[in-house]
Amino acid sequence: MEKLHYLLLLTLLALASSLVASAYDPSPLQDFCVAINNPVDGVFVNGKFCKDPKQVKADDFFYPGLNKPGNTAATPQGSAVTPVFVDQLAGLNTLGISFARLDFAPYGLNPPHTHPRGTEIIVVVEGCLFVGFVASNQNNNTLFTKVLNPGDVFVFPIGQIHFQLNVGKDNAFAFAGLSSQNPGVITIANAVFGSKPPIRVDLLAKAFQVDKSVINYLQKQFS
Repeated sequence: MEKLHYLLLLTLLALASSLVASAYDPSPLQDFCVAINNPVDGVFVNGKFCKDPKQVKADDFFYPGLNKPGNTAATPQGSAVTPVFVDQLAGLNTLGISFARLDFAPYGLNPPHTHPRGTEIIVVVEGCLFVGFVASNQNNNTLFTKVLNPGDVFVFPIGQIHFQLNVGKDNAFAFAGLSSQNPGVITIANAVFGSKPPIRVDLLAKAFQVDKSVINYLQKQFS
């Protein structure tokens, strides 16, 4: 019986290890796997086909233009995100990392959102940002916030709802690194009130403990 318990313990440990290992981007088994959309003669790896290594060029690992500000006037929140994920930089495929530039008009907001597949770390280059994230129910939905100035760094743990707000009178921008080639973005308000098809009004009214008219208004705003 003791041997059986020992074997079960080993099996559970092995299973737990495999689940942890598969929770993030898998480790590459080759030097690189430049993503291509054409499957001819390609090898399918983690959502993308690999370019023939003999045809890979330096430009496959190159992305220009992060010195240029994003168009913050294009969003009602006054912010713009310029992503450098695998869809923008094919050489990131299988490398488990990505990048972004975050621009803010005065008092611009990058609204509460989450990255389901990646931790984010930012460094402020210009301006003053009020940033924070909310821990899960398990940790009492604790809010962690900080005011960041140029040169300051802050990290948002994977999957946690977080935000950045420009609290200065001038433009601000920051750079962000993420621990996935495709971390994903779920903007909370857009997902809840702008889903297609929309979530039932009575359901949301009960969830948020507000009148149905409030939900109707919000769904119109985000549709």
